Formats: sequence, structure tokens, C-alpha cells
Amino acid sequence: MNHKAIYTLYPNVVTIDDTDGARDAQGNQVEIDLAAVNAWTDPNEYKHLRAFEYPPYTDYLDGVVKGNQAQIDAYIAACQAVKTKYPKPE
Repeated sequence: MNHKAIYTLYPNVVTIDDTDGARDAQGNQVEIDLAAVNAWTDPNEYKHLRAFEYPPYTDYLDGVVKGNQAQIDAYIAACQAVKTKYPKPE
């Protein structure tokens, strides 16, 4: 079960057990629409995906210290490619 999707789509849910299901604060079972849960996408997922693919910032700093504009430009281009690959949702 996608717990994050359930908590987002059903704000009254306070606990989730993969076997027992979702429950509200009074312990009542909350009916979950699994199709909606499975269709939900995290609007912040792009941040995590980008973080793993950005080049190390030390590449940029090294270019600055050396005065190597080509290295700086390559770093910026690599960052822009990651941003293009994982765009912000609108």
C-alpha cells in the first residue's frame, strides 16, 4: 500500500496497517479506493529524483577556482538536463 497516498487522499486516516487497512482517530475502518491510491503521484517526487542525478557541486566549485568556464558551463548544462528530465509538476 502507498501509505503517503492514503494519508494525502484521506486526511482522516491516522493509522495504516497493510493487513488490517486504514483507520481513523476513533479506530473505525476507512474505506480506501485503491484505484485512486494507485493513480496518485507525489507532487514532490521530482525533487528526490533530481537530487540523485545532479552532478556534485564540487565540480562547479572546482571550475570556479580554476577559472575554467568550460567546466562551469558543463556543470550548468548537466543540471539543466536533470531539470528537463524531471520537470516540476504544474
